[in-house]
Amino acid sequence: MSEALARDPKAAADVCIIGAGSSGVTVAKSLLEKGIEPDIFENGSDIGGMWRYRNDNGLSSCYASLHIDTSRPNLGYSDFPIDPALPDFLSHRQFLNHLEAYAEAFGVRGRVTFKTEVVSVRPAGAGTGWAVTLSTGQTRRYGTVIVANGHLWNPRMPTFPGRFDGDAIHSHHYRTADPYEGKRVLVVGLGNSAVDIAVDIARRAAHVFVSTRRSAWIMPKYLLGRPVDHWGALLSRRLRLPTTLSRRIMARFIRLGVGDQRRFGLPRPAHPMWREHATLSQELLPYIGHGYISVKPNIAELRGRRIAFEDGSEEAIDAVIYATGYRTSFPFLDKAVFDPDRQAGELYRRMVSLDHPSLIFAGLVQPIGPTIPLVERQGKWIAALLSGDMALPGDEERRREVAAHRERQRRTYLDSARYILEVDYRDYSRDMAADMRRGRAGG
Repeated sequence: MSEALARDPKAAADVCIIGAGSSGVTVAKSLLEKGIEPDIFENGSDIGGMWRYRNDNGLSSCYASLHIDTSRPNLGYSDFPIDPALPDFLSHRQFLNHLEAYAEAFGVRGRVTFKTEVVSVRPAGAGTGWAVTLSTGQTRRYGTVIVANGHLWNPRMPTFPGRFDGDAIHSHHYRTADPYEGKRVLVVGLGNSAVDIAVDIARRAAHVFVSTRRSAWIMPKYLLGRPVDHWGALLSRRLRLPTTLSRRIMARFIRLGVGDQRRFGLPRPAHPMWREHATLSQELLPYIGHGYISVKPNIAELRGRRIAFEDGSEEAIDAVIYATGYRTSFPFLDKAVFDPDRQAGELYRRMVSLDHPSLIFAGLVQPIGPTIPLVERQGKWIAALLSGDMALPGDEERRREVAAHRERQRRTYLDSARYILEVDYRDYSRDMAADMRRGRAGG
């Protein structure tokens, strides 16, 4: 274990958490249960992160109609269940209310310093932890820094030949359909946010077009009257089928339930459904079928107020919404310390920096399965490590683990930067649980 992590685990304020969203809150809760009292810094004026609509920290991509894609029984924290009276799929407001109650119940909110940005995290010297500089001008020293500020806030904007003279934004800045009343709107992308926004706008706009470069598999939110993730959980967790097998079975069921999406003008992706993150939408295909939404291939050229596509077609467009993903960014970390472009996929157990073991990331994952309870498990793992209940393996073993994980990713998912943060919920949870059991057993 590094010297920074070998310090007194019960020392107050020896741990800094950056961010008070759903990741920072659950990590703090687990630390407090181990007697570790972290300092938590949040740029905004309240907890919630991306789940706080119009969050004044400026980082939330939440729009007014947003609902969580994970169904209620699979969403909640293990010791703080979600009210069963709530709907299958919670709105952002409903989940934020739940997160606020969770933070209050476990004494987390009182640990947060609000309206305080972390502007710099740098090594304080050989084996002496971290110097954390705040927007107040103060610099504090910590043995461990936990980065929990999210990875869906720095928009990735594409480039196309030509110039577009209408209104253009990234989906990060989309809030309501009001500005698109009566307009011809192009949504670029076919991920969850793209189709959510396209459907949200479709009844208000004159027409909506969706442009996709390589298409995507469209998965309904409900299958046989139940949330689709119930069936996935039945196959992978209850029947204990390997995830790749359960996903192949689910793909067959979904094709039976939805039919051939090519009938709606959506090309089939070249890859099988189990190798990618399918797009979840109950409404996209019916909206295409009702004529509200049309599908277009990739953009070939921007031509003022018209846009040409790679199939040779051209459309008059008033506004473009680019739902083209995000860059993983940590502006408070110098790239010499941690470069997300190179190192975001090279963290031991998807959390611990190989070069700086006292720099830990929470929530920097894109799981097959629910995110919220998975990050709760990360929080328990981090708390076990920092409390001394568990130790890190040596440097060589940590690097072997990362290399093995990257090889599994390449075999399982598409070889694309989009999947650098991909994890399998069940396998990853099992690995973290095994680490903690070995720690308690003393080896």
